[in-house]
Amino acid sequence: MPNANSPSRRGFFKSAGLGLGAAIGAAATTSHAAKPLPRNGQSHMKLSLAAYSFHKLLVMRGTPEEVAKAEMRLEDMVDFCAANNLDGAELTSYYFPKEVTHDYLMGLKQQCFRLGLDISGTAIGNDFCHDPGAKRDEQLAMTREWIDYAATMGAPVIRIFSGQVKSGSSEDAALKNCIAGISESLDYAATKGVFLALENHGGITATPKQMMRIIDGVKDSPWFGVNLDGGNFATDDPYRDMAVIAPYAINAQIKVMVRKNGVKEEADFARIIGILKDAGYRGYIVLEYEEGNPKEEIPRYLDTLRELLVR
Repeated sequence: MPNANSPSRRGFFKSAGLGLGAAIGAAATTSHAAKPLPRNGQSHMKLSLAAYSFHKLLVMRGTPEEVAKAEMRLEDMVDFCAANNLDGAELTSYYFPKEVTHDYLMGLKQQCFRLGLDISGTAIGNDFCHDPGAKRDEQLAMTREWIDYAATMGAPVIRIFSGQVKSGSSEDAALKNCIAGISESLDYAATKGVFLALENHGGITATPKQMMRIIDGVKDSPWFGVNLDGGNFATDDPYRDMAVIAPYAINAQIKVMVRKNGVKEEADFARIIGILKDAGYRGYIVLEYEEGNPKEEIPRYLDTLRELLVR
């Protein structure tokens, strides 16, 4: 169970008495149970890269034989991060071997440390929208397993998803199940010192209003926050929507494209970084590249992000 003496994300903010000013933006127009995170000092961001950026080259949950035949291994992705002078690497869970061993986790931890890289986090493809029963229990068990793996590697945060509305169910039922699943998982995450960051990932997290319903409903815990994904809102103004959830961000991903009204267009990196700075965000910016040739294209996008972070 969480330490009773640990500051909650609501109580700590209230006791800190910090003003948010314009950073809250649209979020300030509605009263929410969950208060934005307390921030001390100026915004400060470091650069990481998600393993998903190499999804065309990596094998998902492969056997040793399949991993050996793949164009890249997760270890190669770590080397790429070091070669491009990054601060961290996000070791996305999908590209771990089918059988994850303690020795494998220790090998990645050792490699990252020797190369001067933080393991900035990981991500799991959970679905908390199932009704109580065997499928829900499987998702909760998988989440606990990856909380253990993250703690072993020293990964501070896991990107989690809400899940999808099930056939014959409703969004309200899905939201209720999702909130319960996150809240239950937080009890375990707190014992391991691992943060859970809910990503805006479509479905019942497709809009800021939906995100805030979940954020407000989840149990008050200092181990919970948002993973702001710059490419996932597909509304008429994705930048406006990012500004609503930015004050709750404990992790941030940036993609090279945004989806305005569902249509892809080039992302305005400066605007996204500005939104996070206005929210006082302190943490990792994780580039998640999804477009062309990652090995050729990623370095120039990293150069652009570096320039923006020092302004």
